[in-house]
Amino acid sequence: MSTPKPRLRFWQILNMNVGFFGIQFSFGLQQSNMSPIYKYLGAHDGSLPYLWLAGPITGLLVQPLIGAMSDRTDSRLGRRTPYFLIGALICSVCLLAMPFSPTLWMAASLLWILDAANNVTMEPYRAFVSDRLDSSQHAVGFLTQSAFTGLSQTLAYLTPSLLVLFGMNLAARNAHGIPYVVVTAFVIGALFSVVSIGWSTLTTRELPLSDEERQRMRAAPRSLAATLGEITSAVRQMPSTMRQLAVMMLFQWYAMFCYWEYVPLSLARTLFGSTEADSAGFSHAVLINGQIGGFYNFVAFVSAFAMIPLARRIGPQRLHAACLTLGGAGLLALPLIHSQLLLFVPMIGLGLSWASMMGNPYAMLAGSIPPERAGVYMGLFNIFIVAPMLLQIITIPLLYHGVLADNPENVIRLAGVGLLLAAALVLRVRTGSFREMGGVAV
Repeated sequence: MSTPKPRLRFWQILNMNVGFFGIQFSFGLQQSNMSPIYKYLGAHDGSLPYLWLAGPITGLLVQPLIGAMSDRTDSRLGRRTPYFLIGALICSVCLLAMPFSPTLWMAASLLWILDAANNVTMEPYRAFVSDRLDSSQHAVGFLTQSAFTGLSQTLAYLTPSLLVLFGMNLAARNAHGIPYVVVTAFVIGALFSVVSIGWSTLTTRELPLSDEERQRMRAAPRSLAATLGEITSAVRQMPSTMRQLAVMMLFQWYAMFCYWEYVPLSLARTLFGSTEADSAGFSHAVLINGQIGGFYNFVAFVSAFAMIPLARRIGPQRLHAACLTLGGAGLLALPLIHSQLLLFVPMIGLGLSWASMMGNPYAMLAGSIPPERAGVYMGLFNIFIVAPMLLQIITIPLLYHGVLADNPENVIRLAGVGLLLAAALVLRVRTGSFREMGGVAV
């Protein structure tokens, strides 16, 4: 853009990121409840990764395309805002329908639509932060998003436990075997999705496009072929910082998908000796997973703000490596713990890792990409999240019965190793601005 970007006060940056609360509340509900929902509807332990295909596949297909389209959008509402609103509305409808799924295939199908809607919202939102903030405020902007991720997922994980605390019966289930506490949590998530995006849309307007930028966008072809061509061109010219981050993220996100899919089963086995969905121990393990999940997300919420001065002092790269190391150590320790209270200790490390994952890689990325391609590159960056997830979905069922000995605790151990490897790899990333790197892939 031709005019300098105005620096925003901290409260303004908070307002622009409130919408991330609703997006991440939805993801928190998925992370903590989809494996149990699938189990309630009759899924087998070893088949769970296949039922989580929706997130990686929709992210792979939707986010680069939507990111490229948002780079070329010139509407009355702005470049990115139309995508926030459409995605939030579809997400709300799916959240309302999910806990009423009568069959396994219905729940899996709704997850596909829900994840597609979240992906329509996600990367334009990240590009919005990159658009709206001066480069000196990128770390603050993305770590604030990380803080909202921690806060919203804390509440998403804890909502079933809070509902039980307020008097709801954990054993009460609907006609399809899904507990009413889960049903209510999804209804709350639907409300948050619309309200939070609406708040950010009303309080933070996009910067107006310059005449030069508007003319360039209008002159560019708008066909699907042209959009795909733009994505292909962006891949060829991808900055070296982004390529190096991709290697680190392979291990980071493989690990997190292992954790989200199997931690309820690991806790059920460790604490209650069974992963059978109709056992009382399994329902309690799901509730405990919500509690420790809420705790690690609360750690992420608090620590994200503390990371802002640390990122300025030691850099997002070294900070991310330290956080991943603590998270990996925590996951290696988790299956060894048989006391419910002690489970919260390794969650401190995981919470620090989660806060860093949602902020520091994007801070490293934002300065290395050309501003006019922020949308497409933020969308492509998501491939480095979903590709490891797809690899995990393909490989874990093959490994589960043999190498992992039909033991969900071993999947959690594998996740811990993945985070430690990611910590080592992030130190090899060469950071720098797009112009410092020559403006082309190196």
